[in-house]
Amino acid sequence: MKFRELTEEEYRSFWENHPLKTFLSAPEISKLREESNWNTNFVGVEENNKIVAATMLLSHLRHFNKYEFYSPRGYLIDFNNKELVDYFTNELKKYIKEKNGYVLRIDPYIIYKERDINGDIVEGGVDNSKVVDNLLSLGFKKVPIPNREQVSWMFSLGLEGKDEETILKEMKSSTRNKIRKIEKTGIEVNEIGYDELDRFQSIMEETSKRKGFSNRKLSYYQNMYKLFHDKGEVKFFITELNLNTYISNIEGDIKERQDKLNSLGEAKYNDGAKKNLNNEIESLTKRIEEAKNIKNEKNTDRITLSGSMFMLIKPEVIYLSSGNYEEYLKFDSQYLIQWELIKYGIANGFKKHNFYGIPENINTHPKDYGIYEFKRGFNGYVEELIGEFELPISGYYKLFKLIHKIKK
Repeated sequence: MKFRELTEEEYRSFWENHPLKTFLSAPEISKLREESNWNTNFVGVEENNKIVAATMLLSHLRHFNKYEFYSPRGYLIDFNNKELVDYFTNELKKYIKEKNGYVLRIDPYIIYKERDINGDIVEGGVDNSKVVDNLLSLGFKKVPIPNREQVSWMFSLGLEGKDEETILKEMKSSTRNKIRKIEKTGIEVNEIGYDELDRFQSIMEETSKRKGFSNRKLSYYQNMYKLFHDKGEVKFFITELNLNTYISNIEGDIKERQDKLNSLGEAKYNDGAKKNLNNEIESLTKRIEEAKNIKNEKNTDRITLSGSMFMLIKPEVIYLSSGNYEEYLKFDSQYLIQWELIKYGIANGFKKHNFYGIPENINTHPKDYGIYEFKRGFNGYVEELIGEFELPISGYYKLFKLIHKIKK
C-alpha cells in the first residue's frame, strides 16, 4: 500500500463511485470552504495501481500557527477493513503533523446501529460498533452531540423498488390526506433560479428569527447554486398560492356540499348529515373570507408560503434547508414540497429520500419532537450515524481544548 496526495480529478473519480458518497464530501464543498479561508488537500491510498481509500482534507489556521484539519464525511474507505483503516489513519497523522496540524476531525457517513421508524434499535440489524471501537483504539475521541458540526440523526424513506401509489399507501393517513387536500387548493411548487435566491433567504431569515437558529447569508445559497446547480445536484423551491384559484376551488367545494345538502330529504335520519355539511360549508366560507382579506391586505393575487433547498446526489435526495412564513403555516405547503421531491426521486432512480436532521435519541421524545413527527408521517426509518471523532495530532490539542473551554 502507498499513501499519496491525489489530484482533485482522481479524488472526484473515486468519490463518484464510492458507496459513502454524499454532498458534504464532494470536491465542490472545498470551494465553498475556501471562501472562509480553509485550505484543501486530497489524499488517498493506492494498492496495485488502484486507489482503495481517499479523503478530502480541509485545514484552517487556528492559534500559534497550528492548523485544524477536517475531513467532512470522511474517510471514503471500507471501514470494516481494519488493516486499511489503520494504515490510512497512521499515514494521515504523519502527513498532518508535517503540515503543522494539531487535530483531525472526521464524521463518517456510516450508520451506527440500525433503527426503525420509532428510533428503536432493530434486533439483528446493521451494527457498526466494531468500526467505532477501532477508531477509538486508533486514538480518536468521540465528540459530544452538541459540539458536532454535522447532523448525526436523520430520518429517511426508502424509494428503491417502490412507486407513487405504494409510497402514498404506506404514509400515515393524516399525511396522505393533507397531501391530497393541498393538491386541490391551488398551491404551486416552483423551482427558482439564481436571481431569485434572495426570496429563499428572506424566508429562512424569518424562520430563523422565529425558531432561534442562525441563518446563512445569501452568499452561501448563491455559492451552493453556482457549485452544484449546473449538474442538477441542488434545487431551490418556493411554494406559492394563487388566491384566485384557491377561492375558486373552495367555491366549487361549497357548491358540491350545497348540492348534497339540497338532495337530502326531510327525514329525521338526515339531520346528522345535514349538520356536518352545514359545518363544512361554514368552515369553507371562512377560508374564502380569510383569502379575500389576504388579497386586500397584501394587494396581491399570489402569496409566497415557504421555501426548501434540496441536494440531489445519487443515491439520495436530501432535504437540506427549509423555512415558512408563520402567517401561512396553516396552508401546510411543506407537505406538498416533500411529495413533489419524493415523486422526483422515484422517477429519476434515487434510492432514498433523506428528510435529514432530527433530534438525537428520538425515542425519548426530546425537544423539537414535532420536527420528527412531521417527517415520520411520510413513513420511513431513523438513521443514527456513528458521529464525529477527533484525533489528536500534537500536544497542542489539549491546550486548544482548554482555550475553547475557557472561551465557552
